[in-house]
Amino acid sequence: MTHRRSHLTSLAALLTLSMVVAACGGGGGAPAAAVPETTAGAAVTGNAVKGPVSGATIRAFGLAGGLQGPQVGSAVTDAQGAFAMQLGAHAGPLLLQMTGGSYIDEASGATVTLAPGEMMTAVLSSLPPGTTATVQVTPLTAMAQAMAARMPGGMTPPNIDAANAAIGNYFMVGDVLHTRPINPLATGSAVGASPAMINYGMALAGMSQYASSAGVPSSGFVGAMMLDAADGVLDGRAGTTAITIGPGMMGGAMMQSGAGGAGLATAMGAFMHSAGNRSGADPAAMTQLMQQLATQGGRIR
Repeated sequence: MTHRRSHLTSLAALLTLSMVVAACGGGGGAPAAAVPETTAGAAVTGNAVKGPVSGATIRAFGLAGGLQGPQVGSAVTDAQGAFAMQLGAHAGPLLLQMTGGSYIDEASGATVTLAPGEMMTAVLSSLPPGTTATVQVTPLTAMAQAMAARMPGGMTPPNIDAANAAIGNYFMVGDVLHTRPINPLATGSAVGASPAMINYGMALAGMSQYASSAGVPSSGFVGAMMLDAADGVLDGRAGTTAITIGPGMMGGAMMQSGAGGAGLATAMGAFMHSAGNRSGADPAAMTQLMQQLATQGGRIR
């Protein structure tokens, strides 16, 4: 019995020693096993723009089966509307929601604070593990998100890509997620900017001008445009239901059928020739976009 216990004790000691030697790179001078490097988590950076929106909260949500999933990150925008957030191990489609904050309205020059329930959104079809995406959160990305959510199957990657592309084509911006709009209130902002950046900024300013002429807040008009865009046609209706923009000076206003088309083109032209446009952009350069808006009949896709 004593001999057997001695044998087992020696065997255990040998096994322990072998494990230690292997862990230390023993065994004939073989190199130690490499320690895996820690993979950096995913992140998203960008700007919230309806005019730069300062002090807004950006929340990020994963998407599963075309539907909103759990929150995976959050951030607050700075005075220029910029934000940055870490998303940890998240990968795949991503929904961004922006609430709160304030911006300078292009048409009136007044500071507008987003009311509870007012929101801008953006949706990405893919975010590979450990990568950083830089995106814009604007009324146009919000319209695209509303479209994708309404499509059969919801916010799936193919629907997200189709909706972002459709809104980008309608406003002659191209990539609404990654193109940064100019700020028309900033002196000389159009100098050196691409046509897409100028179209983007002027489309947002046109929305502001239209809202001003209708006597409603531009932030409320953004929500109305999201509702209007969801079915793929800007006709002042959400499906068959008329859209009310509000609350405004008179308690809200019915959205006109051409608000996202001919009416928006007219408003854009008015802003281009106003004192508020300090961008340096040539009004003649906007003719093509204004003609497209006026003749599309509001059909996004």
